[in-house]
Amino acid sequence: MDTNSIKKSVVKNYGNLAKLKKGGLFSSLFACCNPTNHATEIGEKIGYSKEVMEQVPENANLGVGCGNPSAFLKMKPGETVVDLGSGAGFDAFIVSKIVGPQGKIIGIDLSDDMLQLARKNALQGDYQNAEFVKGDIEALPIEDGIADHIISNCVINLSLHKDKVYNEAYRVLKKGGRLSVSDIVLEKELPDFVKNSLAGHVACVSGAEQLEDYLKYVEEAGFSNIQVESKSQFPLELMLTDPQIMKIARLMNFSLDSEEAKDIASRVTSISITATK
Repeated sequence: MDTNSIKKSVVKNYGNLAKLKKGGLFSSLFACCNPTNHATEIGEKIGYSKEVMEQVPENANLGVGCGNPSAFLKMKPGETVVDLGSGAGFDAFIVSKIVGPQGKIIGIDLSDDMLQLARKNALQGDYQNAEFVKGDIEALPIEDGIADHIISNCVINLSLHKDKVYNEAYRVLKKGGRLSVSDIVLEKELPDFVKNSLAGHVACVSGAEQLEDYLKYVEEAGFSNIQVESKSQFPLELMLTDPQIMKIARLMNFSLDSEEAKDIASRVTSISITATK
């Protein structure tokens, strides 16, 4: 697999999710993300309260996260926050209320369909301090040193160049700025048939790396005070109801309740990390 083919596949599948959501339907596209028709239920499992979720536009919550990155940052009114892989704007809209009208939230996404949905949601919810910009998280279209905080939710694992992502995050943060990321990592290596599968990559599985390797990208970018704030095995039921994982299972001729499927799920862990520039 090469970088371009992976990016195209991610953008296509992610864009399809935005189109379905705009049409009032919901589809599960990612193993790390939404296994049911109830995004609110998924949100609660990964750290959001019902009260917080009810405050954002309904179409913003696609159930495609693996944690609540903004929960680990002490954001203040007037600050600027950048959301890497902002999707339909769910985390951005939560942050919008925290930083207030004098603050700013900039969402970065590569999918035109997601950007369209996020901008529509922003207009409907009157989020005047939220801006959504098309861009690659490996080459952010943002000037140096403008962000007080950077957040990201279950997106960086999709990149084959995580070092570039964290170098860019470091670049756009102010000195003393904070990073908070929720993502997927591995407890142990995946079988080759999953690791080399494009479907598995889009499903937020194949692109995941072991925790110690993942943290090296953060450290080598220049960050300090790197902390693993939370770590939990991603719920088996979330993975085994995902169409992408079903596709992999069919290709390998094993059932989703088999020992092979359980073994794959056991290798995947959800983490939230923070760090400082």
